Amino acid sequence: MGVPSFFWWLINKYPKIVMKAWEEKGGEDGVVDTTQPNPNGIEFDNFYLDMNCIIHPCFRGDYQPSPPKTCDEVFNSIFEEIDRLFRIVRPRTLLYMAIDGVATIAKMRKQRCGRFATAKLKELTEAEGDLPEIPCEVSDSSVITAGTEFMDRLSKVLKCYIRLRLNNDPGWKDIKVILSDANVPGEGEHKIMSFIRLQRNRDGYNPNTRHCVYGLDTDLLMLALATHEVHFSILGEDAAAREQEASFILSPKTSLPKQNVYSIRSREWFINLRQSKDSASLAKTPYQFLNIWTLREYLELDMTIAEPPKDFLINFERIIDDFIFLSFFLGNDFVPKLALLGTHEGAMDLLMAVYKQEFKSMGGYLIDTRRLQDEYAAYINFERLEQLILAVGSYEDKIFKKRSEIQKRKFDRILHETLEAMGEEDLDNVEEDSKHQPNARSVEFNGLSSFRCSITDYYKYTKEFIRKLKELHQQKSDKVNLGSEGWKAQYYKEKFSVEKPDEIESKREEIVQKYVEGLCWVLHCYFEGVCSWSWSYNHHFGPFASDFKGFDGSRINFQLGAPLKPLAQLMAILSPRSAHAVPEAYRNLMTCSESNIIDFYPTDFEVDTDGERAKSLLKFIDVKRLLLEIEKLENKLKDEEVRRNTVAHEMIFVQASHDLGLQVSSLCCRCVRESGHEQILNKMTIDSEKSGGLNGFLMRCDEQSCMDDCSSLVKGMEYSMKNDVVIFTSMQMCNVREPTV
Repeated sequence: MGVPSFFWWLINKYPKIVMKAWEEKGGEDGVVDTTQPNPNGIEFDNFYLDMNCIIHPCFRGDYQPSPPKTCDEVFNSIFEEIDRLFRIVRPRTLLYMAIDGVATIAKMRKQRCGRFATAKLKELTEAEGDLPEIPCEVSDSSVITAGTEFMDRLSKVLKCYIRLRLNNDPGWKDIKVILSDANVPGEGEHKIMSFIRLQRNRDGYNPNTRHCVYGLDTDLLMLALATHEVHFSILGEDAAAREQEASFILSPKTSLPKQNVYSIRSREWFINLRQSKDSASLAKTPYQFLNIWTLREYLELDMTIAEPPKDFLINFERIIDDFIFLSFFLGNDFVPKLALLGTHEGAMDLLMAVYKQEFKSMGGYLIDTRRLQDEYAAYINFERLEQLILAVGSYEDKIFKKRSEIQKRKFDRILHETLEAMGEEDLDNVEEDSKHQPNARSVEFNGLSSFRCSITDYYKYTKEFIRKLKELHQQKSDKVNLGSEGWKAQYYKEKFSVEKPDEIESKREEIVQKYVEGLCWVLHCYFEGVCSWSWSYNHHFGPFASDFKGFDGSRINFQLGAPLKPLAQLMAILSPRSAHAVPEAYRNLMTCSESNIIDFYPTDFEVDTDGERAKSLLKFIDVKRLLLEIEKLENKLKDEEVRRNTVAHEMIFVQASHDLGLQVSSLCCRCVRESGHEQILNKMTIDSEKSGGLNGFLMRCDEQSCMDDCSSLVKGMEYSMKNDVVIFTSMQMCNVREPTV
């Protein structure tokens, strides 16, 4: 997901960074010759697909006139979307498909909250009859997680799809295709960027390589900037078209069924218009390119340091690094944002302005990515960081007061418009109703404040808006009115359950230190890769900018560790409603009241509505306890489940006639067992000149699943007896150790 609202801020501030992606329609048969020059005027060498941004919309049926009912329908929709994206970009050297594998513990905490909230919402809407459930094999999107049968089958069918395209499509003939499936640890976008970093750091890399990434996560923008590759574009949905469709959905003149409005509320990227538009328009959602080289030009102008320190030579690449680092304070998938900062309120503009203002007195840059290997976080200048963030914190009172005034005006406007639409002239009727409700508190319409309520109550409020307004104000407690007298003490009491001054100070030191650790951890992920699979920020909320002092960089030291196994991740993030997706041997751990870890799977939990989005206050799991219980049941796993629980490497597909294919045509893969482990022999170094710029090591792969009859795997999928494809395994990704339980 990345930084909320950051994409909108960026394209509004720098509109020329985006350009429309033109699609060629083809002849009467609809076939497009992708060997011809790209109609967009740019020839790309490498094209990278963040596959989960394709899998989820296809699973929901966003490209089809009706939701899919079988896995085969989902798979065929995925194939069609990949074909369409390939026709737009037309890579000449490489196509890289990255599926989310096992994530870090830091990301799993976010995934867990999201999946539990989705499961609870689905349960409530079904119970109230708003969205009747139609049982089918693709009714639960939680199966789009490493280790499930669905993801295992998806990997198999993608291998067949790649082989078919390489054999039969002229546009694919001369390219290399890499598949990093769900058994390769890491999130899709981070696997893509790790591949790019590793390639550009090896001999023989062509600095003029043109890259294009397809994905919907806004953190791709920062990851792309972090590569320092100039020739880089991001392909995504046309933002203006998406906004226009959303406006169509929400227009009061539009009469649409509830599931369409539900699609908006779920913050889906693709607006579900299947009831109001035909299938042809659904399949033609426009795309646009976001060009990183144009963004770099904007930033070079906008981040100009007017008065640098004496005899200081400005390095723009380091300014870019600091810009990326500043974005971490807006929140992401790993650490929450500072309470002060809201992207829609111009938070990034504030950070940039203060950075330029303080640069001279700070004496230079905040970070030095050349020192990422140094211990004790020496890659961050903590004195400069403290000076900068405290300078940002000096705006807290002013911003919080303004935010409170805006919220009050907004609430009053919405309330009065709603009452007027209901025929109510004032608040008297609402207040009178509340007097007759037993156990109801006095109603005070004094603006929106943060409050806590159960997840069940929160989603019930959304059914009837006026009831939500009443009950919201009746049930809110422990208000946090940021900017009012004592707002900081209120915040720590509400969010961290501490009241006494010494307790608040101790908690402040704890969360600031942990937050700084998080900044260092995210910095590593963006610029070098995962530095610790087990680290996580164990709080739901971040500190204030004005509290950003007294942290100690010498206490920061990460241990790489290892990722969890896929089945352990399933147990860590799925709700009991999705127990069908885990092995049968593990299900009682999630559903049986006698389970030693049943407390990990609550049926209800709190939601905090402070800020831009509601936040599930779900208890974090104890990973050690989880692994201990799983280990007891590992011997009950079926052979197929054991296979799905392993770690894999990327697979490379090329035509046998390709220069790279010829390199490995005589390669034999021999393994010997030593001390219980397989040792790979005859590992071959890739000749970068013959491979078209690809670097690293490889071994021949004779995996039987790659040769399966595609017609038996996916109903309706084309099939060809021709097979001139060589398949082998890439050995270059080395930042992962074999996980243990």
